[in-house]
Amino acid sequence: MGLLTFKGGIHPNDGKSLAKDKAIVTVMPKGDLIYPLSQHIGAPASPIVSVGDHVLKGQKIAEAGGFVSAPIHASVSGTVKAIEPHFNPTGSKVNCIVVENDGEYQEVEYTPSKPLDELTKEEILNLIGEAGIVGMGGATFPTHVKLSPPPDSNIDVIILNGAECEPYLTADHRLMVEMPDDVVFGIRAVMRALDVHKGYIGIEVNKPDAIEAVTKAAEPYPEVEVVGLEIKYPQGAEKQLIYACTGGREVPSGALPAAAGAVVTNVGTAAQIAKSIKTGLPLIERITTITGDAIKDPKNLITKVGTPICEIIDQCGGFKEGVNVGKVILGGPMMGNTQYTTQAASTKGTSGILCLSEEKARIPEPTACLRCGRCTEVCPAFLQPLYISANSLKGDFDKAEEHRALDCIECGSCSFICPARRPLVESIRNAKRQIQAKRRKAQAEAKAKAAK
Repeated sequence: MGLLTFKGGIHPNDGKSLAKDKAIVTVMPKGDLIYPLSQHIGAPASPIVSVGDHVLKGQKIAEAGGFVSAPIHASVSGTVKAIEPHFNPTGSKVNCIVVENDGEYQEVEYTPSKPLDELTKEEILNLIGEAGIVGMGGATFPTHVKLSPPPDSNIDVIILNGAECEPYLTADHRLMVEMPDDVVFGIRAVMRALDVHKGYIGIEVNKPDAIEAVTKAAEPYPEVEVVGLEIKYPQGAEKQLIYACTGGREVPSGALPAAAGAVVTNVGTAAQIAKSIKTGLPLIERITTITGDAIKDPKNLITKVGTPICEIIDQCGGFKEGVNVGKVILGGPMMGNTQYTTQAASTKGTSGILCLSEEKARIPEPTACLRCGRCTEVCPAFLQPLYISANSLKGDFDKAEEHRALDCIECGSCSFICPARRPLVESIRNAKRQIQAKRRKAQAEAKAKAAK
């Protein structure tokens, strides 16, 4: 098996040994569940329950707030205790439905679908939308929207991201080892929904057991090919994965993967599609890696969506005694979100909870840029991070835009490699926000002017 990869990238210490051999364990929450109405890209979901209502596990409690949105389902049975603001994993306070868990887990009656070969494209998309499935690699883009490209799109390949290149995370690894049939079923469902006859499942070669298991599951389906990827970060980013798996297809600047004839989704998303088609179960739980040098017993757990982070940490023995916790990150160390409070709830996109000691979490003091060019060498998007960052720090966002700031995928490779420890990705991220805000303002002004 030849190894596929992309240009640029880095090789950080992956930290995966802490959890990669820990089999998946299902845990049940004990306290209240908190369901943010904004736990996906797009419009927040709209509550369809009221305080005092009794809900069942699997019951829809919020409907999609628009086409680019997703419904939310209860992951336990209990009583709606409140609909009020709470912190979500991005650090914002958003409206949430709080359900008092009765511990009985009474469920709605699920309805399995017809066999996959009998389902139409429309039926698959409708099922995915109703199940509340979003990108489970962390992006949380509503999957039914991703699988509804413009009619003139010329998509001819589906790619599943099994790279899991983010350090420490092992949830996708364990999924592929323990549930490979669901992964293969899921990519076949996506291929049917888009009428595509070629699919790749890209897996980094540091997961030989996953490659073996998924390859065996895919044997009856010659249209599905498992490809080995070089161990490199960010191997799982969409554009980089497309380049690697297709032998060099490139997504143009500012364009979506469909422009390269591809759709990319995560192996976890595919497995959830399989589960929803086979059983009718909506997205109410997911595999989450709880790991890091500050956690007592790293694990891969099937957690219920809405479980407070602190409770999930407790299910792994809590923090190590004598260790000062420096950071709790939802996701991985490169692209995850540092948490303001462990009272925030897990969401559909919570692939990992990383607990780092103060020593591991310490950020070195930056020094002057050396103009060494290392950030440019490793940038997988072929940018010059030092110039975007410098203009961002000066407040010259127009100049940052000229240097293609919006093409940054925020992987953090530049910050990782920088010998001067410059805040590259943070300042570039700020530039992107400012550029996008300016564009939105200009669009709103143009719309208002046209309406006069």
